[in-house]
Amino acid sequence: MALNPGGRLKDFGDLVKFSHTIFLFPFALSALLLATREHPLTVGIFFWVVVALVAARSAAMIMNRIADRRYDALNPRTAMRPLVTGRVSPALAWAWLVLACALLVLAAAMLNPLCLRLSPVALAWVLGYSFTKRFTWLCHLWLGLATALAPLGAWIAVTGAWDWRAAVLAGAAALWVVGFDVIYACQDIEFDTSQCLHSLPARLGLERALWVSRGMHALTILGFFALAPLFNLGDIYLLGSGVVALALVVEQALVAVKRANIPMAFFTVNGFVSIAFLVFLILDLWLGGAA
Repeated sequence: MALNPGGRLKDFGDLVKFSHTIFLFPFALSALLLATREHPLTVGIFFWVVVALVAARSAAMIMNRIADRRYDALNPRTAMRPLVTGRVSPALAWAWLVLACALLVLAAAMLNPLCLRLSPVALAWVLGYSFTKRFTWLCHLWLGLATALAPLGAWIAVTGAWDWRAAVLAGAAALWVVGFDVIYACQDIEFDTSQCLHSLPARLGLERALWVSRGMHALTILGFFALAPLFNLGDIYLLGSGVVALALVVEQALVAVKRANIPMAFFTVNGFVSIAFLVFLILDLWLGGAA
């Protein structure tokens, strides 16, 4: 069989849903920018942070696809995923997983000793998420905390130290992820129930699960606004937080009207939320904030 690097790259992108990095990267880059107030950012640090982010997310997604292969084959919504259709073999997926994990550890080692020491913990957490639906409806919280590792890791990569202000940013991002993951899981209420899989929508039902999602997003908005005094951010950032808050309200309204709107709420609105947050933060830092 002839080698087809382009085809393999496409298969890899489909397997890890690389386009979904739009949800992760903006908050990690936001932490990176805020951390430069504490320590200068070099090209090397930026490069290895990007490598670590890509590797961590790729490892998490590949593990998820491997772990859920049987369930994905039974669910009409996921039946065309590469591991189910055979476009990607289990052996190749495992090889990509090992490579992604190794790249994450390498990137952490190139950043600083604290990053290296924390890398096994980060890997265990992001890989462990794939199995949480087997035993707990708190799987959405687990995913949110896994996502929070990105801005926390970016901060530590630049400064080499922990800072509770970065934890506030990470926590707000985590609550945002929990909120939209609950929405996303509403598509599979019947399937999860039939397969004895755990999720908030399967446990609470559609309406109550959506109220939990609304609560998570309300806390997200409070967290974003709380960052302004913590980092001495100005009116442009506050305006951006207002725009993000409005977008989250629109997301919740879309889902409240019709469950068929979930893909639009999940992909379009949340993509806008993450990019808008980063853009307004950059503008605020560039124009001097409140300083």
